[in-house]
Amino acid sequence: MSLRTLPLLFINLGGEMMYILDQRLRAQNIPPDKAKKVLHDIVGTMFNRRFMDELFKPQEAYSKKAMRTVFDRLAHASIMRLNSASMDKLYDLMTMAFKYQVSLCLRPSDIMLVTLNHMDALRTFVEEAPAIKAQVDNVFRLLITNYSELSQGEFHLIRQTLLGFFQDMHIRVSIFLKDKVQNTNGRFVLPCSGPLPFGAEIPGTIRLYNADGNMSKSVNFPSGGTYSGPVKEGSTEIRGDRVTKLGTNMYSLSRPVEASLPRSKVTAAPSDLESNNPDPVAKAELNLLAHLMGGIKESKAGQKSEFRLNLFSTDEEEEQAAAMRPPDESYNVVNIDASKKQQSEELSKIMGDFHIESSEANADDDLLELMDSAY
Repeated sequence: MSLRTLPLLFINLGGEMMYILDQRLRAQNIPPDKAKKVLHDIVGTMFNRRFMDELFKPQEAYSKKAMRTVFDRLAHASIMRLNSASMDKLYDLMTMAFKYQVSLCLRPSDIMLVTLNHMDALRTFVEEAPAIKAQVDNVFRLLITNYSELSQGEFHLIRQTLLGFFQDMHIRVSIFLKDKVQNTNGRFVLPCSGPLPFGAEIPGTIRLYNADGNMSKSVNFPSGGTYSGPVKEGSTEIRGDRVTKLGTNMYSLSRPVEASLPRSKVTAAPSDLESNNPDPVAKAELNLLAHLMGGIKESKAGQKSEFRLNLFSTDEEEEQAAAMRPPDESYNVVNIDASKKQQSEELSKIMGDFHIESSEANADDDLLELMDSAY
């Protein structure tokens, strides 16, 4: 598992979320000023400088449950509100779109092309907000600093980690079904023919080497596919006409964005955040992410400017999808409350016996104080 996967996973899922929200805001004729505020608030919260600094530290990717919780908070970091069914659909579309893009990468390092395309699109959403645009530019610099020198082997490990995250996620999406790149069981159709990545040879040759490192024998075998010459370095042409530029907005042509699979049929591997004995470190990390991305203060709740966004074509479809969701208790969610008010009297007494005076202790501020300081 790569320790550098989390930033790419978060940024690309966030980019797909912005594509979908932008399309739905236009489809529901939300006033332009409100639509812009939603996009600006979410991007500004998503790329909070303090949060980005924490996100880019080498660490394991979060579980499906943790990532879903983060994007649930992020999607509501504005005056827009989604009910549970619409949030389910939004997250399904995000994950399946990025999973497909990762699957289509000819080289593992092409994941960076996908990421930069998403970053370019996010920048266009905030062109009229210089402060937020500066946050996006900061993330560009972090990406270049952290990923420009990685080897193909390191990118291969990142790709494997991403595919592991998306394993067993097979949600049917109407765009993919219509384009015949997805089967009715939710699995993608990945052709074994087409252009090869830059520097690659046409498969079908086995070379045997002796102890001196010299090739002693060569054996050919049928590869089962028809391959064209390698694509040029830096090209974004991917496997014929199915995808011409990974990471771009596939919702820009006013196409339907249905995701159809009952949530009760979607299974995911258990994680440390879904078990009865969650890892305290994972709980703290999720707590950090959720608080840093809170974005909207409690006082904003109930404002008249808030509006509800529907990810379905009609309210009836949304109600039907909500009725198909499993009961909330089936998720076995771990509620995290690290506030000082919830500390037991006994714990408070024990903590009161400690007197820390070193400057090093001051650097290790209380986790919640660190998160609150981001705002």
